[in-house]
Amino acid sequence: MKLRKIEPLKPKQKKLRVCAYARVSTDSLKQGESFENQVSTYERVIKSNPEYEFVSVYADQGMTGRSENRPEFQRMIADCKAGKIDLIITKSISRFARNTVDLLQNIRKLKSLGIETQFLTA
Repeated sequence: MKLRKIEPLKPKQKKLRVCAYARVSTDSLKQGESFENQVSTYERVIKSNPEYEFVSVYADQGMTGRSENRPEFQRMIADCKAGKIDLIITKSISRFARNTVDLLQNIRKLKSLGIETQFLTA
């Protein structure tokens, strides 16, 4: 009797569900261009990575990073809690939060949910 070893199928590697967060603090023309550039760049970067599944770009315009009362930021956190996101990409720490305590609290909260945050610049 001849035996043949049957190799298990390699499970498909699950794509990371990725979103981006963009924020500018004023509605000025120059800031508006930066805002639009951030949004389009994030969308392009996420959609072009075969390991990523695009979720959304959450974007607050004319909102200070010192406030937790940013509608899109809060919507992103709610989606994280709902299990819709694995990775958040944002331009820099200052885009995510201006207050160090808030920054650390949010990063720790996200980490406890298994969500990674990547900052593209310092």
